[in-house]
Amino acid sequence: MTDLTFIVVDILPEPYAAAPQLTARLRITESTGSVIHAIALRCQVRIQPQRRGYGAEEAEGLLDLFGARERWPVTLKPFLWMQCSTMVQGFTGQTEVDLPLPCTFDFDVAGAKYLHALREKTIPIELLFSGTVFTRGSTGFGVEQVPWDREATYQLPVTVWRELMDTFFPNAGWIRLDRDVLNALAHYKSVLGLTSWEEAIEGLLAKAGEPVP
Repeated sequence: MTDLTFIVVDILPEPYAAAPQLTARLRITESTGSVIHAIALRCQVRIQPQRRGYGAEEAEGLLDLFGARERWPVTLKPFLWMQCSTMVQGFTGQTEVDLPLPCTFDFDVAGAKYLHALREKTIPIELLFSGTVFTRGSTGFGVEQVPWDREATYQLPVTVWRELMDTFFPNAGWIRLDRDVLNALAHYKSVLGLTSWEEAIEGLLAKAGEPVP
């Protein structure tokens, strides 16, 4: 049986991706000396919000996700950020491989909403690995499963996430609206002769008494 361990060396923005993507550099070590032909690697990435502190501005941005600060002992729990996969080429002993982490700035997604609220420090993440290992067996290929308890942790700097979002969405974000709501907003914008969606939203915020930047 193989014995695999995983370490996250670094996570950086992918500058040449067509859509927002971080790339995790993984170091994989196999300690028994087995010849690994390939690994079909899967990974579940989870955010652990309870493993860091939050300033007043961050707490305000997290109200929708976790409620008021006094509720956090109950609500501040790990949650799924994404699921991803990659193929690892053959090796013996140790290798490094890039794991693509596709990201979104859709505010209907809890991970994007959480990350947008952060201003400093790091994001505690946990990577849970699974998949299929192809080895050299006595009669040809051997097939094993990556043990369910293989995992790694990493402190992702908030600045890395912000750099990625600023590259793809400079000074912008995304909100998905129901088509009927979008049509109504378009009608409101046209009737008032507004020149941008921002003006339409700012007008509605002003009527509701909300401060407009």
